[in-house]
Amino acid sequence: MKASRIAAAGAAAGVTVLALSAPAFAHVSVQPEGAAAKGGYAVVDFKVPNERDDASTTKLEINFPTDHPLASVMPEPMPGWKIDVTKSKLDKPLEMHGEKISEAVTKVTWTADGKGIEPGYFEKFPLSIGQLPEDADQLVFKALQTYSNKEVVRWIEVPQKGQEEPDNPAPVLELSAAEDGHHASSGDTASDAGSAEKASAETAADTASSGSTDTTARVLGVVGIVVGAAGVAYGVLAGRRRTTA
Repeated sequence: MKASRIAAAGAAAGVTVLALSAPAFAHVSVQPEGAAAKGGYAVVDFKVPNERDDASTTKLEINFPTDHPLASVMPEPMPGWKIDVTKSKLDKPLEMHGEKISEAVTKVTWTADGKGIEPGYFEKFPLSIGQLPEDADQLVFKALQTYSNKEVVRWIEVPQKGQEEPDNPAPVLELSAAEDGHHASSGDTASDAGSAEKASAETAADTASSGSTDTTARVLGVVGIVVGAAGVAYGVLAGRRRTTA
């Protein structure tokens, strides 16, 4: 009885965990392929799961932040999807590579010309974006997901630190620190050399210890053979003496 109750309780707990964790991965999200460093460029994937059992996702709209406009946005061709890139005039022109940019991408739309994302599946929508802002820790994108039954789910609620995740959170891209060229200093070189020397010494010590152990084992083996031979000889001689007597 106890075993069956424990099993039932475990199963119930597992179902509860799954129910509670489902919303955490069921919304539209964005993740970089590698790093998304401030001031640099990145390839990001918008992951779109289908949350309906009786409809397919046929359209995705990603709206870009207007407070940190991105001048360079390039989608990757995707079979089965038509892609539209919308640009808008900027109130304040951007400067990129010594040139002033007066417009930036404000929205990218994917429209299915086939089945779209069917129930039970998800799909990734990649974009190459840049130049990422240097004065922000994250970028918030607002997404609209349209189903084949004309239902539209608006993933536009901005998550707030210290608060529970909203029901329809907007995709948030976390930016890492700016990447600088790393050059080893003399201190780093000395430290590396010291570490290498220490490792070499430890290796030599291990080798010497191993050699000493092998030598000892061989000596003990020879002694064992000699003692064994002596015992055999003694036994033979003792047998002969008894026979003679």
